Amino acid sequence: MINNKIEIILNEIRTVLLNKVEQKNVDQLISEVLKAEKIVCCGAGRVGMAIKGFAMRLGHLGFNAYQLGDTTVPSIGEKDLFIVASGSGETKTILELVKIAKVNNSKIFLISGSPNSSMGKLADYVLKISAPSKTKEIEGIKSIQPMTTLNEQSLGILFDSFVLEIMEKTEETHETMWNRHSNLE
Repeated sequence: MINNKIEIILNEIRTVLLNKVEQKNVDQLISEVLKAEKIVCCGAGRVGMAIKGFAMRLGHLGFNAYQLGDTTVPSIGEKDLFIVASGSGETKTILELVKIAKVNNSKIFLISGSPNSSMGKLADYVLKISAPSKTKEIEGIKSIQPMTTLNEQSLGILFDSFVLEIMEKTEETHETMWNRHSNLE
């Protein structure tokens, strides 16, 4: 029955997000977003799709935000923030981009299940999300879903919760954000 599967999936997401995400790391991310001149978001595969939605919402909030891969991504430097989502923290192509951001003195914020990964060691800040990744099982969390689906779903909801926190801090509303939404649709 589909309703049973939906309930199991929702309970898995609850387990990851309600018991495992540290508020102090969320506060640090929001603080860095608020003071960055430019924000570039990066992730691969389905993780990349989740963070792409976050980059879009940051733009709707009025931030100078980009998703890596877009042709309009500018250079980044010391006043900028590079937000990276990687379950393993070891994806080779993204690791090279983290190294470039580091050389250019950009702040690096990693969202990962592997804070001690290669990316974690280069990041200025790490928010740990305890969901299974391609290289790491999480004790106490077993998903019925294939591959790293639970991680990607949890990231999407986590990013949406960041948006709500930022809206509160900036006094943005649903209506003010619509003013920045594309009208070319």
